[in-house]
Amino acid sequence: MAKLLMISGDRSLAEGKRGAFYNTLEEFHKYWGRIDIICPRTTNYKLQTTNLFGNVFIHPSPWPLWLQPLWILKKGKRIYKEQKFNLMTAHEYPPFYNGIGARLLWNKIRVPYVLEIHHVPGLPRAANFKEKFYKNITKSFIRADSIKAKAIRVVNKKQVPDFLIKAGVSKDKIVYIPSFYIDLDIFKPLNLPKEYDLIFVGRLAENKGINLFLKAVKKLNAKTIIVGDGPLKENLKLQGNIRLQGWAKDSAEIAGLLNRSKIIIMSSYHEGGPRVILEAMACGVSVLATPVGIVPDIIKDGESGRIIEWDAGDIAKKAAELLNDEDKRRNFGLNGLNIVQQFEKKGAIKNYAQRLQDFITL
Repeated sequence: MAKLLMISGDRSLAEGKRGAFYNTLEEFHKYWGRIDIICPRTTNYKLQTTNLFGNVFIHPSPWPLWLQPLWILKKGKRIYKEQKFNLMTAHEYPPFYNGIGARLLWNKIRVPYVLEIHHVPGLPRAANFKEKFYKNITKSFIRADSIKAKAIRVVNKKQVPDFLIKAGVSKDKIVYIPSFYIDLDIFKPLNLPKEYDLIFVGRLAENKGINLFLKAVKKLNAKTIIVGDGPLKENLKLQGNIRLQGWAKDSAEIAGLLNRSKIIIMSSYHEGGPRVILEAMACGVSVLATPVGIVPDIIKDGESGRIIEWDAGDIAKKAAELLNDEDKRRNFGLNGLNIVQQFEKKGAIKNYAQRLQDFITL
């Protein structure tokens, strides 16, 4: 079986966490003889290689982040000498050390690599000046990093591809391979009583639009739950009708909270996915979401959910209309259930693995 080197910015596996990356590898590893993952230094400076599932090996850097391209080069050469992997993937995003490292490594070993771009900070809308800056410099870095890449993998059909083409990336190199999946055995309608009118699930950070969400809720008399944590937690202005849950302990708890809610509101300024929208649709929950990531690909406004503006008044108006229309919520839920079938976990991950392996022989 083929061998894969993944150049990742996700250090969660090296820290022993079992999040989305772990859940993907749990199925993904079955399609490879061996997977090596190079990641940044962990917060606890854990240096030893970690083994998962028998054939997955995680190699955290011992060096600070600004030296990550050199660690990718050094460790990648050593792994290649021992394992002769057939393909590399590099998850590219600011500060671009993965793409730079992949380019340096390719110059030495000439193994094909796929640059993976899940989202661009500030696209379609920046939450602050930092995101505007990153959006502008992303064009130059990705254009340079894409020259040697076998392909540029994107996870939405239009938003990121259009950006890349305008940045000067060859259209022929851009391939759409979905990365989002859901476990339909966990995320499904549970026929639970609706305890909450509105639910927000996500990191409590500026780019997630949490303050915009709260401004909209302030205009409504709606029982609301917020599931998440993050840097803005201590500064949130919460009314008496809002419950702050913190992070859910696992997927089953998220599925239960979604099933107890009438509407999910996703007010992000930019996203790669978001996965939680698919999870909500799989639970039959109505969706109000800004047009970020895969949202324009899966939500047809007025049929499978509502597209909202980055405006508290617009969000409140559309939420109030939907809260007062049970039939429309039911229809949105049924249409959403049909749409998410294409994101069934095992099928989606198998497709991802097989599409990557196609680049080995191209």
